[in-house]
Amino acid sequence: MNTYLPFILFTVLTNAAAQIMLKYGMTQIGDFSSLHSNLVVKLLQVVFTPFVFLGLCTFVISMASHLYVLSKVELSYAYPFLSLAYVVVAVYAYFIFQEDLNAMRVFGIALICVGTVFIAQGGSKQDAVVAQAKVQTASLEETSK
Repeated sequence: MNTYLPFILFTVLTNAAAQIMLKYGMTQIGDFSSLHSNLVVKLLQVVFTPFVFLGLCTFVISMASHLYVLSKVELSYAYPFLSLAYVVVAVYAYFIFQEDLNAMRVFGIALICVGTVFIAQGGSKQDAVVAQAKVQTASLEETSK
């Protein structure tokens, strides 16, 4: 298993949490047109709504975690895991916001999960290089004894 998987999953969960907070914050705002008519003032009102602001801050944490992951693993390995945020958000939205979770969405979620498992099992070229280096190091240590 990839040693950076916990960081990848942290990125996924913080990304999903940010989406949920943004949704909750926007439901508290209600009718967007009821805000001040000046676009800049309206934008500031939205950004500084507590849950929207917290969601944006959570996105920053998620992005920092994602940047760390990208510095350690291949993009083609790490990025597809972000689709799991959709799974978390869809399930949470169904139970908390009473949003629709019909058969087609459930099927799509299942495909996302299966695809992510395939990606995780495939590992990355960097994992193979690290494993190869460990074998070579162990071999050198054996011969030097």
